[in-house]
Amino acid sequence: MTPDELHERLRAQRDLFNEEHSTRLHRAISWWRAAQEQQGNADLQFITAWISLSACCLTDESQPGNSSFLKLIEQLVSLDKEQAIYEMLWHQYSGSVKALLKNQFVYGPFWEAQRQVAVNPTAESDWKERFERSSVEALNCLSRKKVPELLALTLERLSVLQEQVIGGGATFNSRVNREQVETGSSLLMTLLPVVLNIMLEHPHEDWGTLAFPVVSN
Repeated sequence: MTPDELHERLRAQRDLFNEEHSTRLHRAISWWRAAQEQQGNADLQFITAWISLSACCLTDESQPGNSSFLKLIEQLVSLDKEQAIYEMLWHQYSGSVKALLKNQFVYGPFWEAQRQVAVNPTAESDWKERFERSSVEALNCLSRKKVPELLALTLERLSVLQEQVIGGGATFNSRVNREQVETGSSLLMTLLPVVLNIMLEHPHEDWGTLAFPVVSN
């Protein structure tokens, strides 16, 4: 499946979609195409792939880590009749997901603690305990095949990475964060066609309200 193929399907089925959902998919496919054009450049591919996922999933209410986002993830997994998301998490990328979930550098409270120490060297933080609990929770999701919860935790980690990369908190093509950027890029590039296909096949589902709808002049 390619962006061009999905775009043709969108065009052929345009009468089935309301304007908001059509806009959502058109934007997401355009950024997925851009991500595919960044083969060989993990940083730019990760950034453009994340934008594509944001176009699909992030609405005026949904952000990684909140209840609306988990609800959207549960919706996608329930509609994934081919179990492609399950296959990706448990077979294709099982080792990569485990490594990502046990990586403190993509865990938000770790960076919050670093900023606190920079201001107050004696500041205390329980980020290590929280990180351990989060890692155990994630691995339990993996062992018990809790697909929505595991996907949500994985994307929550990747959202920290994208904030770091897009926010200028990492050097371009740096060796320091290479593993997590390459892992994130590969995961997103495998997940995107699955998500886009599900949304194309279920135009009448409630996918949320666009945070930035098209506004007529």
